[in-house]
Amino acid sequence: MKQELKKSDYYYELPQEKIPKYPLKERDGSKLLVYKNGISQISEFRELNLELEEGDLLIFNNAKVIPARMHFKRKTGATIEILLLQPQEPPNYEEVFSAKSSVVWECIIGNSKKWKENEIIHLKGDDFSLSAELLDRQNKRVRFSWDMGSNFLSILDKVGQLPIPPYLQRDTEDSDYLQYQTIYASREGSVAAPTAGLHFTNPLMDQLAIQGIKDTELTLHVGAGTFLPVKHENALEHPMHNEIFSIGIESLMQIIDTERRISVGTTSLRVLESLYYCGLRLHKRERPPFCIQKLEPYESDHSLSYEESLQLIVNHLKANGLDVFHSSTEIMILPDYKIKSIKGLITNFHLPESTLLMLVAAVVGESWKAIYQTALDNDFRFLSYGDSSLLMIED
Repeated sequence: MKQELKKSDYYYELPQEKIPKYPLKERDGSKLLVYKNGISQISEFRELNLELEEGDLLIFNNAKVIPARMHFKRKTGATIEILLLQPQEPPNYEEVFSAKSSVVWECIIGNSKKWKENEIIHLKGDDFSLSAELLDRQNKRVRFSWDMGSNFLSILDKVGQLPIPPYLQRDTEDSDYLQYQTIYASREGSVAAPTAGLHFTNPLMDQLAIQGIKDTELTLHVGAGTFLPVKHENALEHPMHNEIFSIGIESLMQIIDTERRISVGTTSLRVLESLYYCGLRLHKRERPPFCIQKLEPYESDHSLSYEESLQLIVNHLKANGLDVFHSSTEIMILPDYKIKSIKGLITNFHLPESTLLMLVAAVVGESWKAIYQTALDNDFRFLSYGDSSLLMIED
């Protein structure tokens, strides 16, 4: 692979007025840019069914955003902002959310210089009291403790805020707790929504099913790294945060058995591509769970087909009496990467010079420039609460 990838090659001018602070009242009323066979056309998202074929498989990320942002006060009056990233003790989401007294998380800590290591700070209300102790500054580990007998998820519901994207340039509002969740969100743990799915409505899902368009789900707990700008001119030096994912055996078999797969969002695509390299590791007799490294795709042999690789995961699950495959990924999908898992991608429009825009370039090549210019010329809304696109990969 190349030793350098210039982030400036993925710059475009994005006026601030193209970034909506709020979603449309009707989710599926958003615009849809459809890119097929090198041609872009303008449609509406509620007409997505007209752009797909019977037998297509939509793959959704069912991650649910949690109220992961909390504001604590030191005795001095200084505010410490804590954003949850990943559970450490217990190390999985199910156990950490059901814990009744104490948990440890890796966090992003605002104003951390004013928080001393091992210092305990408090967040109190009429019927709750939550304590936070900075255990490890370097690794950003924080222990949370409480004595109300409630589980940690219910504590978060009382004290936390939904972490909407920073580029919205506003505080979280009550409407975000509904609008910044997909209608199929079910697996708590994300700190950012898989925003391509925000356009789907129940009537649209019903129409897709009537037309014989199938769907299945996986889970990627989206981390705060999705908001991090690429600071290095050489984008290969950009650190990718590790994100935990899971997928059920029935979904894996459905993916293997379907030729035209459509990823709903970049988060789903990162899982789908990571699964290929999990299969390669099983082929080498390695034992899961795996963490797919940032540049692992560019250092691996690609001797197996996509279906063969996923079949190895299915075989592993069956051999061990398991229903769900768990691993994590730091995968960086770059413009010269050959997509293996899908025929199309549904996604919103992304920030200039971002890793997500580079992922789009892996799907459509240099055509991303014309696609984004078409969107700008036709007054599309960009980023999380913006409009959407259906990008089909040319054979």
